[in-house]
Amino acid sequence: MLRYKLPPWLLLLLPAIVVLLAVVMLPLLLSLYSSFTSYRLTRPDSITNWIGLYNYEKALTDAKFWAAFGRTVLLLTVALNLEMLLGLGLALLVSKVTHGQRALRTMMMFPMMFSPVLVGFQFKFIFNDNVGLVNNALQSLGITQTAIPWLVDGNLAMFSIIFAEVWTSTSVFAILILAGLYAIPKDPLEAAKVDGCTSWQTFRHITLPFVMPFIYIAMAIRSLDVARAYDIVQIMTNGGPARRTELLWTLIGRTGYVDAKMGYANAMGYTSIFLAIFFTVYFFRKLTTARTELGMGG
Repeated sequence: MLRYKLPPWLLLLLPAIVVLLAVVMLPLLLSLYSSFTSYRLTRPDSITNWIGLYNYEKALTDAKFWAAFGRTVLLLTVALNLEMLLGLGLALLVSKVTHGQRALRTMMMFPMMFSPVLVGFQFKFIFNDNVGLVNNALQSLGITQTAIPWLVDGNLAMFSIIFAEVWTSTSVFAILILAGLYAIPKDPLEAAKVDGCTSWQTFRHITLPFVMPFIYIAMAIRSLDVARAYDIVQIMTNGGPARRTELLWTLIGRTGYVDAKMGYANAMGYTSIFLAIFFTVYFFRKLTTARTELGMGG
């Protein structure tokens, strides 16, 4: 009788494969299956009630889902562009520093070291109506006499969330763009200087094209983070006031754990994944185009 022996590399990977199947694949398959059922946490037996695409059809016609989708796209668009501009400016400034650059690079990474939960509590205190640092500073300077409801007013609450997101993640852009600035060859810069190009012309036609691949990498990473934003929003506003800051994943969490409609929540979750996939594919196509223009290959 022949015995089949597994190759050594497979034997070494087998424990990791088993753990991944148990921890990742099984929950994913279960959540995907439950999205086609009327599963409710209060009725465990409902997980066997197959309803087909009903949950997905409901999500695509749900006004609350599309409102949360729109706010998520708004947050993603505004936050990513602000982070890109601020990160680019910060990287350009740090690249010009001659002394203490290592210390500055380390300091730039501090905000991204904080967990989103801690950042949420931090900015919830900073923008608090009564004891918040922002209102106290504005009143002390005589700019305003009354407390500004940063987390109660719908528009100001979204601004506060965007501010927190930008503060915590601008360093992602700054670090990657700084790496791009260090990778720029000296010859084109020296040739531009000899030809009498202004600083703006050198930046526009040499520096920016070279760092664009790094910008697209940062955007791809951050688009995935922002598209599934939950912690900061949940802690700062809990989706309020009146759901004015409700994003996709806070809506999904509320639907699944508060309303106990886990099947419907999973359907919304898988639908919203297409948002992250779309932005990731878009930025990677931009990255490929930028690399091709620089002669770096596809």
